[in-house]
Amino acid sequence: MKNPNSTGNRSLSHVVSVISMTGKGVGYISQDKGDDIEIQPERTRGAMHGDEVRVEIIRDPRARRIQGNVLEITKRAKNRFVGTVVEKDRVLSLKADDRKVTRIITLDESARSAIGFKVLAEISNWSDPLTAKVVQIIGKPGEHNTEITSIVLDKGFDVVFPQGVEEEARLIEQKEKPIPQNEIATRRDMRSTYTFTIDPKDAKDFDDAISYKAIADNVHEIGIHIADVSHYVRPGSALDEEALKRSLSVYLVDRTIPMLPEVLSNDICSLNPHEDKLTFSAIFTIDDKARIKERWFGKTIIRSSKRYTYEDAEAEMQTLDQSSREPLSILRNVARILRKQKFDAGAIDFDTAEIKCELDARGRPVKFYRKQRLEAHMLVEDYMLLANREVAEFIHKSLENTKSATSAVLYRVHDTPDPERLQDISAFLRVLGHDLEAHDGAVTSSAIRKILASVEGIPQEDMIKTAILRSMAKATYSTYNIGHFGLAFKFYAHFTSPIRRYADLLIHRVLFSILTNAHKTHGLRNVTKIGPETTRKEILAAEAERASLKRKQVEYMSERIGQTFEGVISGISEWGIYIADKETGSEGMVRLSDIGGDYFEYHEKNFTVRGKQTKKSFSVGDRVRFKVKGANVEDRQLDYVLV
Repeated sequence: MKNPNSTGNRSLSHVVSVISMTGKGVGYISQDKGDDIEIQPERTRGAMHGDEVRVEIIRDPRARRIQGNVLEITKRAKNRFVGTVVEKDRVLSLKADDRKVTRIITLDESARSAIGFKVLAEISNWSDPLTAKVVQIIGKPGEHNTEITSIVLDKGFDVVFPQGVEEEARLIEQKEKPIPQNEIATRRDMRSTYTFTIDPKDAKDFDDAISYKAIADNVHEIGIHIADVSHYVRPGSALDEEALKRSLSVYLVDRTIPMLPEVLSNDICSLNPHEDKLTFSAIFTIDDKARIKERWFGKTIIRSSKRYTYEDAEAEMQTLDQSSREPLSILRNVARILRKQKFDAGAIDFDTAEIKCELDARGRPVKFYRKQRLEAHMLVEDYMLLANREVAEFIHKSLENTKSATSAVLYRVHDTPDPERLQDISAFLRVLGHDLEAHDGAVTSSAIRKILASVEGIPQEDMIKTAILRSMAKATYSTYNIGHFGLAFKFYAHFTSPIRRYADLLIHRVLFSILTNAHKTHGLRNVTKIGPETTRKEILAAEAERASLKRKQVEYMSERIGQTFEGVISGISEWGIYIADKETGSEGMVRLSDIGGDYFEYHEKNFTVRGKQTKKSFSVGDRVRFKVKGANVEDRQLDYVLV
């Protein structure tokens, strides 16, 4: 029998990349340029979705796509999987939640007591068949807590902290609360300066505050104060290792999985009102035209005078006219200029309406709503961007021409758009009646901004904004600074959220080393490898967030089978039409075979399906009415039919 992995002389080159699997076991490798590489099930060499593989590229004239052959699995994406324990012919196995896991995972006899339960299983042997051991029983399938916990665990995040990490956090609480006087003496005391926080109603951790003090008639001292997590979480500690492992806090439809234990995130580090707190600050002397006269970075102690919700701050700002000299009015006016400067420089606002879900006491979805973006949100964002940008530039210039310049700083970078992707999005937009202007074959940020502005308020707004956003490069963490295209910043790093992002904690440490000249005597940590891993965790966290919302959307629609809704066609494929519900954002598919009255054909270039006889067509962006035909809650899939 011929070896299915043998390719003869048809191989042209090799590539190392991450493999994406379908539910049928076919693998795909994305290429920066050109079509994806398709890998048939018998050529995957047992690779799982997300694994890094070395692939031999095959040019087979009989195949519609470029074919590939996995030569080696260079890195496994994960070794733990969530699923339900099932039994067939006395053999125990894991029915994985992720339908992209097509390999059979057998379980040992210790799993017999967990038959019918959702579990977390760890692979003990990667040979065929896969064998695994149950490491955690999650709960009964279908229950709210079981399903949300399953999503978190399947993405590789831990729900509870190791005992040693919790103990270390409690020891810090005993030692550092109240704040020792000798620590206060080393810091700039800002407790008498008017300081406040602006956060969501349900926020439990406050990692940033803003202060204001008038210096002269048109000159102001504006402080951005960030929780000094680096004072408590020291390099090499159990807390630090756990924070690095998690990389960030994960925000789900009903809960937050914090990066740090709650005694730190919600208490010791959190900038709660009317409490003395240790902070790392960026303080600017700035005039009415947002021109920075002086900048100061350093360790401080603050006492927040007020805790605003976004709605509170918005309501107060609406009572203040442009000429008011109230702190919030002046801060708003300066923020507006900072915002204009950013957009004048070429920044792009990708803001889309975030869908939120309201749950009852049992975790069932009762209401969906779109989160309104207020000027209060933008005010906070403008000052956080200012601090992030200025800190990044200060660090960059301080380390310029040193051996640490390309290894010690995790910048937040965003590359320019890929020309091929821009061609695809341009074609998509033309079908919808929008032209993406290009000059000398390149699309400018101003052209993208023009499109975004033109779709404000139309039914297709969210779909178009999301499509454009997906066509852009993804913002990542890297020690190689290429600037931030979307923000139009030459220097940018994350400094303002160390309670919930490990990258910010690293920036705090680098900044403090520079300010104390410790980097000259002790050197700086090489964080080159942390960048890609932190970016990977960020992607997984976003996937978990979307999955938890999608679960609730499908649950909601499953109780409304046969009911009629309005939506927008969000996508079209050779199999069907995808519709996003206007109210909930729930996306489902209408199969082409379910569209009556004609035989409908897919026209890929026009993003349209058209009836062969009637010529009736449906295109991306069309507003339609539909009924819910079916809902598969387990797979988070919805079937619709057109009305």
